[in-house]
Amino acid sequence: MAHTVPEIIATDVAVIGGGIVGLGIAWEVQQAGRNVTVIDPAPASGATFAAAGMLAPVSELHYQEEDLLELTLASNARWDDFIAPLLAQGLPETGFSTTPTLVLGADAADRDALADLRDVQHKHGLAVEQLSIKEARAQEPMLGPHLSCAYRVAQDHQVDPRAVAAAIRARLAAVARSRGDTAGAAIGQAAVGLLHENAGNTHSRVTGVVLADGTQVHAREVIVANGLGAPALGGLPAGLVLPLRPVYGDILRLRVPEHLRPLTTATLRGLVRGLPVYIVPRPDGTVVIGASNREDGAAGVSAGGVHQLLRDAQVLVPAVAELELLETTARARPGTPDNAPLLGRVAGADGRDIPGLVIATGFFRHGVLLTPIAALIARQLLGNITDLAWERFRPDRFSPTLMPALMPAQEKP
Repeated sequence: MAHTVPEIIATDVAVIGGGIVGLGIAWEVQQAGRNVTVIDPAPASGATFAAAGMLAPVSELHYQEEDLLELTLASNARWDDFIAPLLAQGLPETGFSTTPTLVLGADAADRDALADLRDVQHKHGLAVEQLSIKEARAQEPMLGPHLSCAYRVAQDHQVDPRAVAAAIRARLAAVARSRGDTAGAAIGQAAVGLLHENAGNTHSRVTGVVLADGTQVHAREVIVANGLGAPALGGLPAGLVLPLRPVYGDILRLRVPEHLRPLTTATLRGLVRGLPVYIVPRPDGTVVIGASNREDGAAGVSAGGVHQLLRDAQVLVPAVAELELLETTARARPGTPDNAPLLGRVAGADGRDIPGLVIATGFFRHGVLLTPIAALIARQLLGNITDLAWERFRPDRFSPTLMPALMPAQEKP
């Protein structure tokens, strides 16, 4: 019986996953002069589609996650330069805005919790300005009258992830065409596995990707950035543990009537009876309200989550009750045991990094914020540059049988 020879597509860098992280990496690498192909059957339709796009390293600082702060601050500082080439191309509005964030508390317990958080923020040298409720309402007149506290965070900004993803996809395709890249910038299929130089050894060099229809994409480098789908890929290095869990969030999009615009000019982040809620304004007269956190495995929108979000958002801004509900969305974000990303190369059996493979997943609630730094780190790794500052986020740190040769002794398990 004759065997069918698989179709082969050749590219320089294959990126598995077309969410904002994968797209951001692909674009950074393409700008560095390399041909890139993004592999995804439905780009930007997962967590990116739901994300509100807050760039908030200060107000999203969480207890026991201080190690992540250096990474989020570094990425936030890169957003201006990251977005500038897209804006220069005259592409549609990306929603990038440097307006500040207001952090608000509803009751006395919320005030105490936010005061404790401010102390932690100040210890890390982060600028958080306390406002009186009168001052906050002078800045944002639609705020509710019975809030307990307000803080202004000038460093926390926002962007529209859907718009950024669309702009990057357009630029990737345009540059690929201009270069005569025969592989093209995108393949609308699912990746099912990795190819290796030695087919019987998953610690040998990664040489490409196998698609769902059997097509092989041959590449010098493969970047695995497909979120929760990463652990299911065939051909991952033996012993590699990618401990991802789905954390669902319900997100609402609402239209603001003309007579209520602007509902808010700043991003509002509130703590209402101990529960977080945010309201993010968009240039088109809509707002995004989110986000619940659920680990119940239910992929659909939660009625309870929608009720909670609308109820708590109205505490911050009572006029939310007058908005038109346009969309309810639920998506899962890839969480890790320490809520930090799995980012970098993977050690092989000899302790040295496996050539041709980079992992970039597990970004949890920071995927949009961390896109520029993930893109930079990936580009550096492709150029054989390892920034030791970010080695703590290696994707093999939960893999006890994989011991990177260069990992400092005190960090080895």
